[in-house]
Amino acid sequence: MGSGNERARTDGLRFAFGTLTVLRVRVHRWDRSAGGAAMLLAPVVGVVVGALAGGVGALVAWRGGALLGAVAAVAVGAALTRGLHLDGVADVADGLGSGKPAEDALRIMKQSDIGPFGVLTLVLLMLAQIAALAGQFALSPGRGALAAGVAAVAGRTALAWGCLRSVPAARPGGLGAMVAATVPPGAAVAVTAVVAVAAAAVRWQYGVAVLIGVAVAAGLLRRCVRRFGGVTGDVLGALVETSATAALAAVALV
Repeated sequence: MGSGNERARTDGLRFAFGTLTVLRVRVHRWDRSAGGAAMLLAPVVGVVVGALAGGVGALVAWRGGALLGAVAAVAVGAALTRGLHLDGVADVADGLGSGKPAEDALRIMKQSDIGPFGVLTLVLLMLAQIAALAGQFALSPGRGALAAGVAAVAGRTALAWGCLRSVPAARPGGLGAMVAATVPPGAAVAVTAVVAVAAAAVRWQYGVAVLIGVAVAAGLLRRCVRRFGGVTGDVLGALVETSATAALAAVALV
């Protein structure tokens, strides 16, 4: 029994790193069971991405100043994820901003180009991330690195909520359909609680930031489900970036 659970966690971690990062990981199982485990274990991916982004940002901030450090941290985070989450933000913004029926909005989201809503949303989101991180790096390189880590973990924590069993896939096929409706509500609550408590153990404000980030992403999720009829890979990516940005804003304001 224990061996089976350990294997499931290993498969879930491989799935999570293989789909959410550029890191070379061999995915042994590509099924809904592994996908659900991956969404619950996604905060572990956030720890790795956040540590790398925060570490590079701290080094650059130490030598080149807070603003440059913030830009470096955001750039490393984007590079480690192939920019997939940012692409999801842009596509979701175009879909929501189109004002068209769900089928047409989903078609717009699937197109390779980015429309005006997507461009504007991307610019504002990245400016918000850089501004919040620059403020933390100005306090100290270590504070900036911690803020980058909290944001990365908060973003991946939101994925479990996007894959609740009550949330269907908006269309067949793709990562969204693979992981949609795979996470029990109790498991999502448990993972969020563990992440928030762990963050609060470092600084209580970080625990609050995680909860705020997840709550804001949940608001976007409700909007997307009503608008598109469910989730897609783009919606999940948008949840990651929305939660991360809200968490950074909370760190800056709290």
